[in-house]
Amino acid sequence: MLKAMRQMSATAERAGVARGEAVRDPVSDEACGPPGEHQGTGLAKEKAGPGGLLDAALTRENLQAAWKRVKANKGAAGVDGLGIEQTVRMLQTSWPDIRQELLAGRYRPRPVRRVMIPKPDGSQRELGIPTVLDRLIQQALLQVLQPLIDPTFSNHSHGFRPGRRAHDAVKAARAYVQSGKRVVVDVDLAKFFDRVNHDILIERLKRRIDDAAVLRLIRAYLNAGIMDGGVVIERDQGTPQGGPLSPLLANVLLDDVDKALEARGYSFARYADDCNVYVGSVKAGERVLGWLRMLYGELKLQINEAKSAVCSAVGRKFLGYALWVAKGREVKCAVAHKALGNFKARIRQLTRRSGGCSMVQVVERLRPYLLGWKAYFALAQTPKVWRGLDEWLRHRLRAIQLKHWKRSSAIYRELKVLGAADGVAKQVAGNSRRWWRNSDGLLKTVLTIAYFDRLGLPRIS
Repeated sequence: MLKAMRQMSATAERAGVARGEAVRDPVSDEACGPPGEHQGTGLAKEKAGPGGLLDAALTRENLQAAWKRVKANKGAAGVDGLGIEQTVRMLQTSWPDIRQELLAGRYRPRPVRRVMIPKPDGSQRELGIPTVLDRLIQQALLQVLQPLIDPTFSNHSHGFRPGRRAHDAVKAARAYVQSGKRVVVDVDLAKFFDRVNHDILIERLKRRIDDAAVLRLIRAYLNAGIMDGGVVIERDQGTPQGGPLSPLLANVLLDDVDKALEARGYSFARYADDCNVYVGSVKAGERVLGWLRMLYGELKLQINEAKSAVCSAVGRKFLGYALWVAKGREVKCAVAHKALGNFKARIRQLTRRSGGCSMVQVVERLRPYLLGWKAYFALAQTPKVWRGLDEWLRHRLRAIQLKHWKRSSAIYRELKVLGAADGVAKQVAGNSRRWWRNSDGLLKTVLTIAYFDRLGLPRIS
């Protein structure tokens, strides 16, 4: 793709681009794509001259960096059916025209492709997958806009921001509770990404961006619609999860509430649409919750009353963690019960179709998830729980290994190869069909912790 970008840049220069990246003379033809699918960016009344944000987004260096990120994130094709490699080939010939359409305000984003992702609780989350081309353009915009907009956000906002992560929000929550604010106002927004009001969002963007071309392009992405079953559904609200710009836009909209909480001196932590406010009493919490209903209502957002609550901060789930009080009244972090259940469910899923796979292959399938899970929950201060998860995981893998060997003769033979004593091999093989119970006895002396270490199985503890 980097070579393609150089080729595209050279083609644009041959088409009459002066020194620099911006095309000076917009073309007069319409952008490709079915007319009337959704609103375009409209004809620009002024050219996006050198030095504008759109010019900066479309420089060769910025596009190359954006492409690296898009390629690294992989992802499925959008409604055009073009994957990464197909998009590269398309851009080698089409980029100069696309670039001119962007600068002239005529570019029409394609609708996003609707994808439903199952959630651990059995419900589904809707994602909107833009085309690879639109992901590239959005990522290029993000790289230009984020350094300008992000410094204006509240320090209490931790989600989808450079240099910040969920751990920062959890640490802040723990500090608030340790200071004595043991009541939390836990606010969950109902279908937040689906209910973002476009007019309100654009108005908030105008406070931070003085660039009409970029605002028109973002409006076009918001209005692009969503395709489901071959039918394009127009939307006047919502910013689909799945596009690179969506997290930044979400933070722009919710920053109003952050600033209002800051102005009143509240202790809070927000990660995306999850916001926890920490207070000293239930009565104070009820007042805050009522006030938040009003603030979110002004943004045309709705609180999910079933998932929101004013309650004890100890034991309440926040970003997969739960707080608990140790000896000496020290507040510590643990993995929430729901997250532990989700962990075991995911391990069962990853090892369910293990027939025909060697134990090495099973471990390789597990490694990315285990390493990611361990890194995310590194703040948890529950060594006993960690040891229990390790034991449960190895127990399950031993049972799977017995299922792989199946027959008692194969079990006996393989255990002898692994160095098992004859009596141990015979006894384990004699209980060949009792997979789970058999894997927690003598088999542990053969398929030891060291055995799984050699296979590359990460330890949780």
